[in-house]
Amino acid sequence: MLRQKETKKTPRLGFIAMMAAGTAVVLVLTLTPWNFIPTQITEDVTVLGITEHGCVGESQYGVSVVVPNCNAQVGDVVSATFYVSSMEFSGYYDKLQDRVEVVQP
Repeated sequence: MLRQKETKKTPRLGFIAMMAAGTAVVLVLTLTPWNFIPTQITEDVTVLGITEHGCVGESQYGVSVVVPNCNAQVGDVVSATFYVSSMEFSGYYDKLQDRVEVVQP
């Protein structure tokens, strides 16, 4: 009696799952999503103006900050809490710019 040899086929679902997992790992390591997550920062800012919403100042990151319920005058220094992209806080933009300058002839 002749027995027919069984051939095993690779399960397509398992292969697709492995490809998806590999792609996810590559994307996480390439895009570094933790650089896009906002970071809460508290710093002292100089009041540049007074509005009906509060005092307006500018942070060292170039972000305009509104401090609500502020009784300060223009030129006073107040503490402000605000959110900044982690890229700006960690110096990621500066590192990218340094790499671009090295590559350019």
